[in-house]
Amino acid sequence: MYCAPLMCFIIKVDFWKPDSPDLVTIGMNVDLHVPAAQLDMVFTILQQSGMEVKVMFENLQEAVEAQMDNERATKAHDYTKYNNWATINDWVVSISSANADLISRQEIGNTYEGRPMHLLTIGKKTGSAKPAVFMDCGFHAREWITHAFCQWFINEAVSTYGSDPEMTNLLDRMDFFVLPVFNIDGYEYTWTNDRMWRKTRSRNSGSSCIGTDPNRNFDAGWCTVGASSNPCSETYCGSSIESEIESKNLANFIRSNKSIIKAYLTVHSYSQLLLFPYSYKYDLAADHSELLSVSQGAIAALSSLYGTRYTSGPGATTIYLAAGGSDDWAYDLGVKYSYTFELRDEGRYGFLLPESQIKPTCEETMLAVKYIASHVLNNLY
Repeated sequence: MYCAPLMCFIIKVDFWKPDSPDLVTIGMNVDLHVPAAQLDMVFTILQQSGMEVKVMFENLQEAVEAQMDNERATKAHDYTKYNNWATINDWVVSISSANADLISRQEIGNTYEGRPMHLLTIGKKTGSAKPAVFMDCGFHAREWITHAFCQWFINEAVSTYGSDPEMTNLLDRMDFFVLPVFNIDGYEYTWTNDRMWRKTRSRNSGSSCIGTDPNRNFDAGWCTVGASSNPCSETYCGSSIESEIESKNLANFIRSNKSIIKAYLTVHSYSQLLLFPYSYKYDLAADHSELLSVSQGAIAALSSLYGTRYTSGPGATTIYLAAGGSDDWAYDLGVKYSYTFELRDEGRYGFLLPESQIKPTCEETMLAVKYIASHVLNNLY
């Protein structure tokens, strides 16, 4: 709300970075999406407050349309394009059956709206349990580059097996559990209704506002800091821990495979960060020095390809306090190597990263994931 002499206005803006207004601190750069009708008023307020303002998108609708670099004649799956859920769903089935020696597919449950949550296990089938890395993409619906990365990773793993010695060694000796799209209902909604949707699509009793922030819904200092108990907030923590069926499905799978899951990687965008616990408190993790050195090695590997600069560190001190994240929950469960990626970019395009950047983003991120996985394999616990 903004109050001028004799009148007050309520202006609803969409926070891109940080995730909500309560996370804003003095001296921080903030990315906002402002409705066109309120633009002049917001500009005036910011300038009167002495804040520097830079317009990244004059017209967000045009940018949304431009994100698809070239209109596709075909609806076929493409690793260098953003694919909708129906296309990804079909692709999951086809890549699994085409690579039956390396991929097995299961459903870990359905989403709130009834869509199947496919989990792919990638690795050479040895007949016995192997140590595993769990990786998910697409917690937040509008972070489209993340969904693209999980698809890229799966294809790269199976297509370089046998020719790339590092990938071959990894798949021979460990498994990757990959959930290509976590928040499927939200992702579908970003294609059909609102490109900037973030949360799940569950109904909230007593409120007309839809959805929960799934990355505030886990048992890690749940709803204490950097999360909201207001269902209309973008960082709504949910009615209870694991209130979201998607969160519960993921948590149940990890709990039941805890003995073999040695690393948890969750892929978000944007900001070019590699974060590790803790986010819900300032305390350092018991394994802080090792988590830090592995993250530094991973971002060095990543930047070796295109020079993309990443920052690494614990979530709370590197960006802000935020409770209920899946990375902190996995770490407290006993999964030592727990990391959150925030992929490209740093705000020029934000959630609307052009399709021309899918390939380089995925190529460089592959190097970081392989670095972490190799370290895990050589340091099993």
